[in-house]
Amino acid sequence: MKKEYAVVAILISIICLFYFIGGKNMNSPIPSHVGVESIKPLKEIPLKDFFKNPEMSSFQMSPDGKYISYMKPWEDGNRMMNVYVRPIESESEVRITDASKRSLYGYFWLNENRIAYVQDEGGDENIHIYAVNVDGTNNIDLTPFKNIQARITDDLEDDPNFMLVALNKRNPRIHDVYRLDVNSGDMEMIAENPGNISGWMTDNDGKLRIATTSDGVNTGLLYRENESEDFKNILTTNFKESVSPLYFTFDNKELYVSSNRGRDKSAIYKFDLNTSKEGELIFEHDEVDVYGLMRSKKRKVITGVSYTTDKRQIHFFDEWRKSLQEKLEARLQGVEVALSDLSKDEKRAIVVTYSDRSRGTYYYYDIETDDLRKLADLSPWLNEEDMASMWPISYKSRDGLTIPGYLTLPINYKKGDKLPVVINPHGGPWARDGWGFDSQVQFLANRGYAVLQMNFRGSVGYGREFWEISFKQWGKTMQDDITDGVQWLINEGIADPDRVAIYGASYGGYATLAGLAFTPDLYACGIDYVGVSNIFTLLETLPPYWELGRQMMYEMIGNPETEKDILEAASPIFHVDKIKAPLFVAQGANDQRVKQAESDQIVKALEEKGIDVPYMLKEDEGHGFYNEENQYDFYQEMERFLNKHLMN
Repeated sequence: MKKEYAVVAILISIICLFYFIGGKNMNSPIPSHVGVESIKPLKEIPLKDFFKNPEMSSFQMSPDGKYISYMKPWEDGNRMMNVYVRPIESESEVRITDASKRSLYGYFWLNENRIAYVQDEGGDENIHIYAVNVDGTNNIDLTPFKNIQARITDDLEDDPNFMLVALNKRNPRIHDVYRLDVNSGDMEMIAENPGNISGWMTDNDGKLRIATTSDGVNTGLLYRENESEDFKNILTTNFKESVSPLYFTFDNKELYVSSNRGRDKSAIYKFDLNTSKEGELIFEHDEVDVYGLMRSKKRKVITGVSYTTDKRQIHFFDEWRKSLQEKLEARLQGVEVALSDLSKDEKRAIVVTYSDRSRGTYYYYDIETDDLRKLADLSPWLNEEDMASMWPISYKSRDGLTIPGYLTLPINYKKGDKLPVVINPHGGPWARDGWGFDSQVQFLANRGYAVLQMNFRGSVGYGREFWEISFKQWGKTMQDDITDGVQWLINEGIADPDRVAIYGASYGGYATLAGLAFTPDLYACGIDYVGVSNIFTLLETLPPYWELGRQMMYEMIGNPETEKDILEAASPIFHVDKIKAPLFVAQGANDQRVKQAESDQIVKALEEKGIDVPYMLKEDEGHGFYNEENQYDFYQEMERFLNKHLMN
C-alpha cells in the first residue's frame, strides 16, 4: 500500500511540473470582506525565497519502518535535490544519491535496504530508473540504454528483488514490459507490445493481466485470467468514453474503474470482466469527475474516494481511515491534511499539511501511540502571514458557460483599487488548475499583481461535455473563456484595463501568444514559457512514444492535412501582423513536447516586426525550467519585464 503514494507522486512529477491540486464550495464568489478587512502592508520578499528548493521534502518510510527518507538540496552539488536516509530514531543522515547537474524527479523504496530513483538528462524526458542501497553502495542505472524512456509498471511491493518496468528500447514508439532485478539490473521481457498497447496493469499479486490499446481514436481494454494466456480484447470505446482501470478487487476477479460510459461525469464502479460492464456504483459526484480510489491492502477494504471541486475532497467508506483523518485534522487545524505515506502494517504514517498560503509541513505520526512529530517545513523562510489568499471564483463566458477559477490578490489590496493583473492560463490544455500554494502566484502577488487562473473549457475534471466542447477550439472559444475572465475582472473593478498581462506555460504559452494575436488591444504585454506558436510544427514533431495518440490529437486540435484552415487560423505564427504588445519568451533547448523551433519562430517573426521580444533559452532544460538557478533567472527577467510594461 505504502509504495502506491510514492510511485504515483513520481509519475505525476514526470508528466507535469506545473500543478498542485489542493478541498469545498465550487463556484463561490469573491467574499465580500476581501479588500475591506485585515489589510496588511506589502513587504517585498526576496525572489529566491519563493523559488529555491525546499529545505526538505518527499518524506517516506522504509517497508520495515526502521528508516525515514527524504529529498533535500546537496549543498556541494549545486543545490540539486538528492535522497537522504536516516534511522527513524536518529538525526544521523546519509546522502545516498549524487545528482549534481539536475535534481531527481522522485524516488521510492524497493525493499528494506534499497531505494529506486528516477532522472533524465537536461529535461529530455528520457527517464531512467536507478537504484541504490541505504548506505549509498551499489548505485546503478537499472535501465542503461540510450534514447529510451522507462515507465514504472509495478514496483512489486511483495517481491523485494524485482520490479516491472516498461521500456521503449526495442521500438521508440511503444513500451514492452520487463521483469527487472533491482540489485543487478538484469532483465527479462515478459510482455512484447504488438504495436498498439499504450498501458499495462497488474493485479494485486503483481501479475500482468490488463492492457489498454489505442489507435488514436478507439481505446481497447485487454484482459487475461493469468500470465500463461494471451490478452483478449473485452471492450472497445471511443476515446471520448473513458473506462479507466484503477485496481483489481482484492480477490483479483473484478476491476475498480473510473467510467463515464453513459454519463457526463466519471464515477467509480466495480467492473465485471466477464460481461465487460460496469456493475456496482461505488461513488459519484454531480459536479465533478471522480478518479481517486483509496484502499487498504492490509485490511483488504476500500477506504474512500478523493476528488476535486474547488479544493480536494475525500469521502470515506472506512471508519478507521475516517477516524484517523479526523484525529489529524483536530490536531493540525487551519490547513489541508493528507497522508503522503502509510506503513504496510498501518501503524505509522507520514503526514503532510498545506494551504494556499503555506508550501507545506511534514510530520511523522505513530498511529498506535498518537505521537505526532514535526519533520520539516518545506519553506521555513516564508512567513504565512506575508502570503496572499487564493480565492475560488467563477464567472460566465459570453455563451453562458460557467468558468471556475482562482483569484489571488495582494495582501494590501483595498476594495476599489484597480490593480495591475497577470492572467495565468494553465498548460495541458487538458489539465486543470487547483487550490493550493503556488510559488509563482505568491511571488506575483507579493510584487503587487492580482493573478487570475481559470479552468477554461477543455479543463479536465468537470465532465465529458465541458471537455468535448473544447475540441478544435484552440484560439476560439477556449481563448474567449480567458478573454471573458479579463473582462470579468475589469467589471468587478479589480483590474486596471490598461495594465493587464498574460503569462502561461505550454498550452498557457500558446494562450499567451493567441491573446496577443487575437485580442491585441487587451494586453499590455505577454510572457510565453515553452509555448506553442505553430500547431503544424507542434504536430510534426511529436515524440515517438506519443504516436499512438496522434489521431486523437487530430480530433481534439485539428488534422493538418484535411483541416489546414482551422490550424492556420489558430496558430499565432500566422497572425504576427496583429501583435503589438511586447513579449518575453522562455524555452528549454531539450524540450520534447514543445520544440525549441516553436519559440524560435515567434521570436524571429516579432523581431523582424520590431516588437520588444527578450528571449531566454536554457541549454540544460526541457519542458519548463527545473533547476533552481534557471528558475531564478527566469523569474528575475519576468519581474523586470512586468515592471517595465505594467508598473511604469
